[in-house]
Amino acid sequence: MGLIVQKFGGSSVGSIDKIRHVATLVKKEVDAGNQVVVVLSAMQGETDRLIAMANEMHVDSHSREYDMLVSTGEQVSTSLLAISLNSIGHDAQSLAGWQAGVKTESRHRHARILDIDTKKIQTILNRGGIPIVTGFQGFDQHQNVTTLGRGGSDTTAVAIAAKLGADACHIYTDVEGVFTTDPRIEPAARRLNQITFEEMLELASLGAKVLQIRSVEFAGKYNVPLKVLSTFNPGPGTIITYEDESMENPIVSGIAIDRNQAKISILGVPDSPGVATKILSAISEEGIEIDMIVQNVPREDGTIDFSFSLGRADYDHAMLIMDRVCTTIGARNVDGDLSIAKLSVVGVGMKSHAGVATTMFDALSSENINLHMISTSEIKISVVIDEKYSELGVRTLHSAFNLAES
Repeated sequence: MGLIVQKFGGSSVGSIDKIRHVATLVKKEVDAGNQVVVVLSAMQGETDRLIAMANEMHVDSHSREYDMLVSTGEQVSTSLLAISLNSIGHDAQSLAGWQAGVKTESRHRHARILDIDTKKIQTILNRGGIPIVTGFQGFDQHQNVTTLGRGGSDTTAVAIAAKLGADACHIYTDVEGVFTTDPRIEPAARRLNQITFEEMLELASLGAKVLQIRSVEFAGKYNVPLKVLSTFNPGPGTIITYEDESMENPIVSGIAIDRNQAKISILGVPDSPGVATKILSAISEEGIEIDMIVQNVPREDGTIDFSFSLGRADYDHAMLIMDRVCTTIGARNVDGDLSIAKLSVVGVGMKSHAGVATTMFDALSSENINLHMISTSEIKISVVIDEKYSELGVRTLHSAFNLAES
């Protein structure tokens, strides 16, 4: 008998019939002799509906109430699944984040988990019951409800699995595993039998929607056996594991596209020591994460242009900040671009193979796709391109690196 944490996403619990189907999957694990902890997202579309209402009420300055509101979505799905399981003879109990002991930092909308007091979960398991925990949420030292950011239910599941020392954490979604790229863009995309934590972390950070990035970080840090499975199409899924010498790693494992990107350029910046720090510190003090940074060579008039990319959701806020910084540092003006995307290739095999960048750049050049920014690491190369070329770029690179071949 083992301990399994099962996490089901919004598409898996999008209707009463789907919730009943999830109940059969939970029952299957229990009938196999396993203890099971279930973590659920809100029903598909529910969080978006709640956020839309919050936006109508202009809750930007009321983050505590925002979290109280959006956390209700998971309470609905967990209660419904508990009712469904109880109706077929299983002792199931739904738990909100605070009841499940998910302690977070005192930060709303994007809180991080500090610890999990699993006493309540363990009590239910010890009596043969099934704890069903709301994903995405916890509570802080002031007893306020906090949320973990979109996709946070993955993080909840992996964190609970790590704290309980679970034998496995199964992430159920509407796809059959991790693919070489988004199959909706490239029909020839292939499901991967396994992928390393390192590769999955890069793909998640670069726009792949299968797993939330912090959940992969947790799994890798605490060595949680992780598998991505389909809720509706039974199959082997994808195992996420540490790199093993016996693994035959392809040069490139996957292609990611992130269309939720924007670029901001501060033009005519005086080329003086510390100017980059003034720009970047103003952004970081507001908790905004930036990605790629480009600074051109000084002009004859002693000025430079300084550009960076960031998530589109932070664009308006960042532009307001940069308008103020522009005045402070004596720059000419600020320019923004919402029509970009980040295209990336990822693979641990890149560590020992030269020529990946050349292949990538040649392939994109052959389709007249211009590169605005470039970023590299040991196992990834990312470029910023015009958003209108996103899908063409994905298909071009998928073909260039022969990812459709098994």
